[in-house]
Amino acid sequence: MSVVPGVLESPAADGALSPSEQFNRELSWLAFNDRVLHEAVDERTPLLERVRFLSIFTSNLDEFFMKRVGGLKRQVLAGVMSVSNDGLTPGQQLAAIRAAVLPMLARQARCFTAHIRPALAAQGIHLCTWGDLTPREREFVAQHFRQNLFPVLTPIAVDPGHPFPFLSNLSLSLGVKLASPDSDEPLFARVKVPELLPVWVRIETGEAGAPYRFISTVEVISQNLDALFPGMQVLSVTPFRVTRNADVERDEEDAEDLLELIEQELRERRFAPIVRLEHGPHPDPWTLAFLVRELELSDQDVYELPAELDYTDLNPIADLPLPHLKYESWTPAVPPRLADADADLFSVIRAGDLLVHHPYESFADSVERFIRTAAEDPKVLAIKLTLYRVGDSRSLMDSLARAAESGKQVACLVELKARFDERRNIYWAQQLEKAGVHVFYGLVGLKTHTKLAMVVRQDNDGLRCYVHVGTGNYNVQTARVYTDLGLFTCRSTITDDVVELFHYLTGRSLKSDYRCLLVAPFNMRTQFLQLIEREVENHRAGRPARIIGKMNSLEDRRIIRALYAASQAGVPIDLIVRGFCCLQPGVPGRSENIRVTSVIGRFLEHSRIFYFRNGEAHETDGRFFIGSADWMSRNLSRRVEVVVPVEDQPARLRLWSLLELLLSDQRQTWDMRPDGTYVQRRPADPHDPGVHARLLGLARQSAAAAPPGGTVAAP
Repeated sequence: MSVVPGVLESPAADGALSPSEQFNRELSWLAFNDRVLHEAVDERTPLLERVRFLSIFTSNLDEFFMKRVGGLKRQVLAGVMSVSNDGLTPGQQLAAIRAAVLPMLARQARCFTAHIRPALAAQGIHLCTWGDLTPREREFVAQHFRQNLFPVLTPIAVDPGHPFPFLSNLSLSLGVKLASPDSDEPLFARVKVPELLPVWVRIETGEAGAPYRFISTVEVISQNLDALFPGMQVLSVTPFRVTRNADVERDEEDAEDLLELIEQELRERRFAPIVRLEHGPHPDPWTLAFLVRELELSDQDVYELPAELDYTDLNPIADLPLPHLKYESWTPAVPPRLADADADLFSVIRAGDLLVHHPYESFADSVERFIRTAAEDPKVLAIKLTLYRVGDSRSLMDSLARAAESGKQVACLVELKARFDERRNIYWAQQLEKAGVHVFYGLVGLKTHTKLAMVVRQDNDGLRCYVHVGTGNYNVQTARVYTDLGLFTCRSTITDDVVELFHYLTGRSLKSDYRCLLVAPFNMRTQFLQLIEREVENHRAGRPARIIGKMNSLEDRRIIRALYAASQAGVPIDLIVRGFCCLQPGVPGRSENIRVTSVIGRFLEHSRIFYFRNGEAHETDGRFFIGSADWMSRNLSRRVEVVVPVEDQPARLRLWSLLELLLSDQRQTWDMRPDGTYVQRRPADPHDPGVHARLLGLARQSAAAAPPGGTVAAP
């Protein structure tokens, strides 16, 4: 491909953008989480799902403070004055983050207290306070306290003989202000709410047909503090929790053992500095000042939660067995070409590439079946796999272990640096090693984020490789709620590249050129830039040109610069970006041909799809790609990622149909405006179910239309 001056060879080819040409990454992410919160506010969302979105909003924000705010605070302490992409110093970003978060917390509290809590009560689900209880219920709660809480609780006083206690990350505590009978000086004590016990206790009085009635453990303990501090006067109770920095520095270059380094990081993270103190409404001023002083925080690190302190504790409420208050239940459909469970899977793949779409189609009946079949097939010689976020995928791990124990060569690259999944990944890596699997722990300086599985099989006509390239992790849990795509193929143009890539991951291969795959950090950014520039050339030559990109996040400066140039040349561009987006769409003279949308709903949009019209007369003859990478600097420069071209025509048709559905959706889609704000679309039909429900219906129809017994016979 030719390189046109002004796009790739200009002084801006290093990706330099002025602050006015891009949005702040952190504030754009907070705008995404605000869209998540809207799902709880939106009365069209089923009631218990609204409860869950309150929890998801809080969980997202917790991780944001641990990672992003923690990193910014570390920069401030180190005296770093470098500026963000939009020109803000770390201190200025922290101030802007606080200003954005406070209204969201107030909105979350209003949603819960004014809308969701009363709606739950109307459905017979009562989240009670002590004053709501009947005498019989109070006796039940008092007995629950004596039997289940009192022996577990450990009240800790703070005085010259008792130092301030360690506070674990995101743990819930009560700050108790006490007075001794012989002294007017207030005393502080901390009571930790047990993490292994449910925060919401169901009140069971034995009454037949009684509605769901719950009381929080925080309320129960608060009402029984006299039992914990007999003889003392309880002056006030202030619930609080702390957030610790998870952005711990590591020096991989000097590490002799990456596994040991990550284990050490996990230990350090437990004692990392506190970056946020949250407390309940109307705190005792003396207690709050005491906590701020002891934790060495500033007032800017303190956040008041006007209602609940931790909405993730509401997950058991969202899990109540009340299907009429939830999304319609869904069992993933078996992909039509895999309908015959007895058919030879490798024959199916040889008959043509197979594209699967989770969670609409079954992960167990496609990906897990692929690995399980390979483990059991005597013709299979080797299995190779990359594992990023494993989760509790025991069936997958068992298949790999059985394959190794049967003598097959099994190699797994387990990424130990997958943030917040390190401990589980370490566990599975050790279990696989015990079974004889060759386990590798990633590459120094890079995260291995690609989703690849390869099976080497001795077919009747020779040795052949079969691969699965995915957009999501090999994780059974997330496959039920994340939308992801996977391509099964045995095309040699793809499999030859995958063989070379695994040699790079497990050995010392320095190969950096690939014939078919787009591989980061080697050729992916360059290839994407060339694909964008090709659309500019086509448009200028009067040929059809268009770009569609679907991803989680967008902030790579070189990609943004190239997209701006393509827009200025007249190329129509649609970007479906679920999370944060630093590109500014719809700006006259710069990006008026770029539209950015975000789809939020029942499932978490996780698939990455890239489309380039490539001058073709028919849309579906353009170039389609799927893979693991977003258009972010970290994905393109500091991770091992793979994006694969989709050559199979039925698969292309399916991807085009999916993109059309996403772009035309009027129920779950938000349009990004030039100022960075988002506006949710409103369908003409108030009963429009949205794109996720439409895709569920299509998957159901496709499965019902599949011929019995499948379409491919075993060899």
